[in-house]
Amino acid sequence: MAKTDHHNDRKNLNNTQIVITSLTAGAIAGALAKTTIAPLDRTKINFQIGNKSYSTKKAFKFLVKTLRTEGFFALWRGNSATMARIVPHAAIQFTAYEQWKKILRVDQAQGRSPGKLFLAGSLAGVTSQTITYPLDLARARMAVTPKQEYATLRDDLNMSLWAKVQQLPPGSLQQIYGDHFPIEVRHYLAQYIEEKFWDLEPQPDNPQHEQYIAGLVNSLIQEIENKAAVVTDAEYFLTKLKLAEAAKMFRQRYSASPVQLFNHIRNCLAAELRLVQAAGGENITGLPSLVLSNSGAEVLQKVSILRSRTQNTAEDLRKMEQELESFALLYHECTKVTAHLQQLSTQPNAQTPANIQQLQRQKEKQEQLLNQKVAGLMQLRMALGEKLQETYQLLSQLQTHVLDEELTRWKREQQLAGNGATFNSNLDTIQEWCESLAELIWLNRQQIKEVERLKQRVPLDPPGVIDILPQLLQEFTQLLSTLVTSTFIIEKQPPQVLKTNTRFTATVRLLVGGKLNVHMTPPQVRVTIISESQAIMQLKNDKPCKSGESSGEILNNTGTMEYQQNTRQLSVSFRNMQLKKIKRAEKKGTESVMDEKFSLLFQSQFSVGGGELMFQVWTLSLPVVVIVHGNQDPHAVATVTWDNAFSESGRVPFAVPDRVPWNKVAEMLSLKFRAATGRCLTEDNLRFLAEKAFRGNYNETSNATLSWAQFCKEPLSERNFTFWEWFYAIMKLTREHLRGPWVDGAIMGFVRKKQAEEMLSSCNCGTFLLRFSDSELGGITIAWVSDSCEVFSLQPFTHKDFMIRSLADRVADLNHLVCLYPDISKDIPFGKYYTPFQDNQPTSNNGYVRPQLVTHVPGFTGMSYPNTPQHQFMQSPDPTRDTPSVASR
Repeated sequence: MAKTDHHNDRKNLNNTQIVITSLTAGAIAGALAKTTIAPLDRTKINFQIGNKSYSTKKAFKFLVKTLRTEGFFALWRGNSATMARIVPHAAIQFTAYEQWKKILRVDQAQGRSPGKLFLAGSLAGVTSQTITYPLDLARARMAVTPKQEYATLRDDLNMSLWAKVQQLPPGSLQQIYGDHFPIEVRHYLAQYIEEKFWDLEPQPDNPQHEQYIAGLVNSLIQEIENKAAVVTDAEYFLTKLKLAEAAKMFRQRYSASPVQLFNHIRNCLAAELRLVQAAGGENITGLPSLVLSNSGAEVLQKVSILRSRTQNTAEDLRKMEQELESFALLYHECTKVTAHLQQLSTQPNAQTPANIQQLQRQKEKQEQLLNQKVAGLMQLRMALGEKLQETYQLLSQLQTHVLDEELTRWKREQQLAGNGATFNSNLDTIQEWCESLAELIWLNRQQIKEVERLKQRVPLDPPGVIDILPQLLQEFTQLLSTLVTSTFIIEKQPPQVLKTNTRFTATVRLLVGGKLNVHMTPPQVRVTIISESQAIMQLKNDKPCKSGESSGEILNNTGTMEYQQNTRQLSVSFRNMQLKKIKRAEKKGTESVMDEKFSLLFQSQFSVGGGELMFQVWTLSLPVVVIVHGNQDPHAVATVTWDNAFSESGRVPFAVPDRVPWNKVAEMLSLKFRAATGRCLTEDNLRFLAEKAFRGNYNETSNATLSWAQFCKEPLSERNFTFWEWFYAIMKLTREHLRGPWVDGAIMGFVRKKQAEEMLSSCNCGTFLLRFSDSELGGITIAWVSDSCEVFSLQPFTHKDFMIRSLADRVADLNHLVCLYPDISKDIPFGKYYTPFQDNQPTSNNGYVRPQLVTHVPGFTGMSYPNTPQHQFMQSPDPTRDTPSVASR
């Protein structure tokens, strides 16, 4: 009866409802069954894929070991994948069985038979297994692999990039990995690298991010060392050495610049992703979307394409050589037949006419084959020439990108670093690109020379066909020359403010030196200092400067380039150069010696290819200003700061705009101030500076431009110093004495006296703030609310004052200073900077008691000091100061 009711209930359901109930029932039944036996299932798979024979005792030990080492829930590790597989599998199988029964009409009275039931079950199993097979593979992999490799189903489904890369044709990774980043590291730490380096986006302006990357790189090196330590199999001894060498190389090369290795690894991952997508035309699901427009990945991909093209033309060249040898043999045979016929023609009775005709036919056949060979050779040579020409165009485009964009960007960032910008140098990566270019250009150049050599063996020049190879050889040679001369660069710039008779350093590097074996005959590098006009002539003539054409005398100005095997760098470091004399140009108008720019010229010459090609290389440093006294430093720094910030690529040395939009000047000032003091300037700070620089005539709505004269030449209103002198002095004071409180935000700094008084007028007595003095260079004053609710300002403290006693201690000394504006107890921001007080002051070595200096403002401290003369604190103690202030002692 129950069975009949159930059958009737099913008849009342439509097909959609039957599918839904079948899916639900199958999913629940499958989940419950598989979850119950999951630990046993994991044990079964472990023995299936292992080398150990199965026994109940060993199975029990496996379960106990898993429980102890990985925890209770590890017994169900892989169950998420099992659920992801069995739930759809059971649901689909149950539903498919019902649907196949319907299709096969099993439930009809005349159609119910064991054969049809078997067929329906078989088809249901095939359907469900086919659909869920990938999930089954994931389940098995998770069940038997270490937890670190596939911790979750997501990790397994998102097939690792490295797993896909290994399916690429051999040689695909040749350009991505090498001595700079051994492929063994990528292979043995594939999961770690993809997990740690893929998701993390670069944040060049975030110091905390840089610290995190430094820790990440250090962890990577530690992982490599650990991996090398656990490799004990003699079969993998060379791999062990490779990993150990890689860890050592990374420490030496990237300890000072971990961001460089981080960027390089991401470039490699992006290059792999491009290769995989190009090979399969697919997107890799589950992997984060690394920026595919990444220039490094594009360069590596193009290099890989060019390398493949070069290998193809090498194959064509070998084929051409084989065809030429075949032609030579056939030509030799044809010559013998022709000679034989000529011999027979002089001896009429020696051979019958039939023999002569046979030889004649043989000769005609060979000549026909020779003509075909000639046509084939010409076609091969022309096709090879066209391929080499296309390769040249691709190489030229890539080289233009690397030199004119990547290397130029590096030089620009190096220049901005002189103003304090963050400089994450990728010079090693650029060197790898340049080395690849040098190798490819050289190989293609050699192929052209080989074609020319083969042409000499069979000088075939069909009429109307222009031989492009000689011109192409010149173009490849010029391309190589441009690459070599452009990659002679200054890795470490000399100081841009050069003081005479002071030692300074610089480092020059040839990026393609190692690849072209320049180090086999180490070149000498000579340094001279030249003026702006001489630099213009240098660029115009593009020839090395003669020894007498300089604007000064530099000691220790020659050095030999050395090749460092571990870093693959050919460079020379000048560690003891010293400028002894300087020749200055005649000044015009308001020009001063601090406006005059010079440059250091580094030049050398060397040969490559066993003397086949000779190169004369030179490069100019960033502009430098030469001073002879420390008081010239502020103006000199202004000159190079303005030049660094506003110079344009490809300019005539050393032209800079005379007027610049204020927003760019503000960006420069904030960058400079942050580099010196640790905290950038706020919008309010920059607005204050704009009003000062424009002498009170600044309008935010207008796109005002600031001139060089306003910046550094013309004195401020009612002052005897310029805007830059005031800013430079404040920056210097903050860097040397106020860095901590400034970074903490305890110093308001950039606020006018009148504005400070308005801010404090509504505050409680004892509230104070610190602002930079408008009237005194490198001065900071304290404005506070007195007991009478009046606002007073202390006479500004300067560098000399803080050499005696720090700002924090002076704030602590003054008891009438209670709260930092608006209402922060002064001990909170300044307490950590107080000098600890000792009741028993130690005596000095000579037996005298050391005095304790205390800042005292007569009439305000509420303290009694014997024999202290009374002062009129409402007037300035120094009549030369142009702002009234309270004197402190």
